[in-house]
Amino acid sequence: MKILKFGGSSVANTQNIRKVFEILKSANQSEEIAVVFSAFGGVTEILLKSAEKAMMGDRSYIDQIKAQEERHFDIVKELIPIQLQSAVLTFVKVRFNELEDLYHGIFLIKECSPRTLDYVGSFGERLSAYILSEALKVEGYPAIYLDARTVIRTNNRFGNAKVDFPMTNDLILDFFHHNPGLKVITGFIASTEKGETTTLGRSGSDYTAAIFASALQADSLEIWTDVSGVMTADPRLVYTSFTIPQLTYSEAKELSHFGAKVIFPATMQPAMKKGIPIYIKNTFEPGNPGTLINGDHPAGKLIKGISSMSGISLLNIEGTGLIDVVDVSKRVFGALADASINVVLISQASSEHSVCVAIRTAEAPKAKEAIEKEFHFEIRNGEMDPVVVVSEMAIVAAVGENMKHNPGASGRMFQSLGRNNVNVYAIAQGSSELNISAVVSQADLQKALNVLHEAFFLSDNKVLHLFLVGVGLIGKALIKMIANQRDKLQRENDLDIQVHGIANSRFMAFHEDGFDLKNCPEPQDAEDSRPMDLENFISQMEEMNFSNSVFVDCTASQEVADIYERVLEASVPIVTPNKKANSGSLDNYKSLKKLAYKRGVKFLYETNVAAGLPVINTLQDLILSGDKVIRIEAVLSGSMNFIFSEFEKGIPFSEVVRQAKEKGYTEPDPRDDLSGMDVARKILILGREAEQDLHFEDISIQSMVPENCVKTKDVEEFFDKLKAHDAEFEEILNQAKKKGEKLRFMAVLESGKAKVGLNSLDGSHPFYTLKGSDNMILFTTERYHDFPMIIRGPGAGADVTAAGVFADVIRLGNYTR
Repeated sequence: MKILKFGGSSVANTQNIRKVFEILKSANQSEEIAVVFSAFGGVTEILLKSAEKAMMGDRSYIDQIKAQEERHFDIVKELIPIQLQSAVLTFVKVRFNELEDLYHGIFLIKECSPRTLDYVGSFGERLSAYILSEALKVEGYPAIYLDARTVIRTNNRFGNAKVDFPMTNDLILDFFHHNPGLKVITGFIASTEKGETTTLGRSGSDYTAAIFASALQADSLEIWTDVSGVMTADPRLVYTSFTIPQLTYSEAKELSHFGAKVIFPATMQPAMKKGIPIYIKNTFEPGNPGTLINGDHPAGKLIKGISSMSGISLLNIEGTGLIDVVDVSKRVFGALADASINVVLISQASSEHSVCVAIRTAEAPKAKEAIEKEFHFEIRNGEMDPVVVVSEMAIVAAVGENMKHNPGASGRMFQSLGRNNVNVYAIAQGSSELNISAVVSQADLQKALNVLHEAFFLSDNKVLHLFLVGVGLIGKALIKMIANQRDKLQRENDLDIQVHGIANSRFMAFHEDGFDLKNCPEPQDAEDSRPMDLENFISQMEEMNFSNSVFVDCTASQEVADIYERVLEASVPIVTPNKKANSGSLDNYKSLKKLAYKRGVKFLYETNVAAGLPVINTLQDLILSGDKVIRIEAVLSGSMNFIFSEFEKGIPFSEVVRQAKEKGYTEPDPRDDLSGMDVARKILILGREAEQDLHFEDISIQSMVPENCVKTKDVEEFFDKLKAHDAEFEEILNQAKKKGEKLRFMAVLESGKAKVGLNSLDGSHPFYTLKGSDNMILFTTERYHDFPMIIRGPGAGADVTAAGVFADVIRLGNYTR
């Protein structure tokens, strides 16, 4: 014997009903079955709301009931041949006439008791089960309509009646013994010994099926719904959730308690007592195996699922007078019980100074009043503080029997939440180690669920959610690199990179699911395009609240650099080639580093100094390993090295500068490079990374911009005036050539002071061989004293800079695993 139950969505229309009949046909071929039906989708809810309208004197209930009557007529006409419809239509008409009389009475007396509501609610199942039993007869089944009120006996607790199992089991067995055939059973409803209609509460049809399965010692119970089993997390909030193949009864109960809507604790009780396996299956994907719930405990992942509960408030009961007082907990929970308030979660520290309980928000005012009334004298005498209610909370719970005696589950859970800036307000874990629950802000719920799902189920596939400011040459090159390498990163590095926000100086745009990087639009051309506002950009990033969000700044903007503190405060890592933040005031530099450490997030800026060359990471590793920097010599401007390397070929200086600009090596205004300020910022950053308290005033800078070229109305005028100085630069070059030397624009840092300017170097110096846009850095340290450490490679161009930014992003992905 097998019991099958179909929910309202499974029988919402005739198309779905025919799918149900196919499932029944397949099941009935192998063994005897009985089937429990819910009301047609949405009917019970409409019946109860119509009763409420009638009670409020709202005559629109009449139209609602008429619409439902027509709906049931239509289903009958589609499922049953016309020559057999008469009796079924009559049954439906009689039921709706009875409903109309019932609603009219409610309308007249303006009252609707729980007993009346149970009777109103019973009509949905009575109608659906009868119509479907008659339709199954047409399909050739020996179907027998069974109104569960005739066999399930309960007390008179209307709305959530308790079953008398000994009497119910006897009545079910007797009915099945005397009535062979396919029993089509009404879900949700039962009756008292006096014949009063009752309902079985939340998910009552599932409970009905479990009651029959238990009474009949069924081989299995199948719950058919519109999802393919119990999911690892709420699929509406966690898009990467998937079906859990198998759960123990205990795991299923824990998940259902904290919000897994597919199955409810009461449903499992009768089946669990008899050890009957429960299958959760999808009516619309019958081939999907769904979820099996039984007593087996197979090895597998550390946890089975993550569930959640919204609409929670925390009540904090605190006071020095509570320490070592033995009856505090008794009085707290006694007061709540007397007020009929259910406690969802309890947390108490060993100091006994405070007790924290989580309850439904709707019950918070009542709970506060009950507790403060109980502890009236303690509050009045200052031994206890008034009860503090913290609303807009939610609970997330990690559930799994494999957590027992397996260290690391709670560590992974809270580390993941903390790293993503999700604050935990209360924690509860029982000695069974089956469930770790945490209270978080309702605003952080989706983020918390995704963080935990990623940590426990997708740890081999990390997702980074990028928000990119600056889609010029570097930004576009970065997007292109991510697009080209995305499949390989997913395949070989288990890393997925998605871009959810893009912005330039004028426009910004966002995409919840991530932009198509192969065809990534300009911010102004995107669907969600809006004027750029940096504050709003950061706010939108915070509102989207992704786990593993990353802020990428590919600008040279001081305004963007000024907002880094807020980004780090939100525990969002930063990746940037923008030098402005680290080359600003020393206090700001130290503050950002300290804040990143405090928040446990990365602030990565390898490309601040030499594009994609591993300069800063190498220097940081030297310092961390205990080495000390004595001297740094560096050619840090790829554009300046290109200019002076090409200048050696006899090309006029002004023409070489123009070529560098056209190749994209210089800033839009080449004076930014020729002034030496760019190199000064870079040596300043290196000095600070070498643990020297270096200020900009400590750097001597030689500018290569002639005095009359400093102030011009535009770049073209600058080039016109620069031509007049070609001879001067030619003379400098000739002087170097006479000595067999080459010109290199370089920086030297030693003893807390730095110099930036043009030097003439002979063939013994490593910089002598530099060509093109190459950079070279020499680190003379206590360990690398006689022979400095040398780093050399391309130091200019959008592609190499973007590659360095990309490398930092990938490094960040590896760090967050």
